[in-house]
Amino acid sequence: MTKADIVAKISEKLGMEKGEVQATVETFMSEVKTSLEGGDNVYLRGFGSFIIKTRAEKTGRNISKNTTIKIPAHNIPAFKPAKVFVEGVKTNVEVK
Repeated sequence: MTKADIVAKISEKLGMEKGEVQATVETFMSEVKTSLEGGDNVYLRGFGSFIIKTRAEKTGRNISKNTTIKIPAHNIPAFKPAKVFVEGVKTNVEVK
């Protein structure tokens, strides 16, 4: 499912203009991104959390030059689904 599909479904279910729904979805994503970039996690009860994970410093290898490189510690955005969400997927989605 793409962002356009989500906009179309919400528009159909709520009877709103696609342009309004598009603006709402874009604003939501922008606010989540802004919050994470500001160091704040976003908690959506019953859905999940957009969180910041810290990756520790580690040693990697540059295979083409056969050298060791240091990868510094850094933060990455992550999504942690709520238990209800996880259980719904476990029980309703067939294993492929």
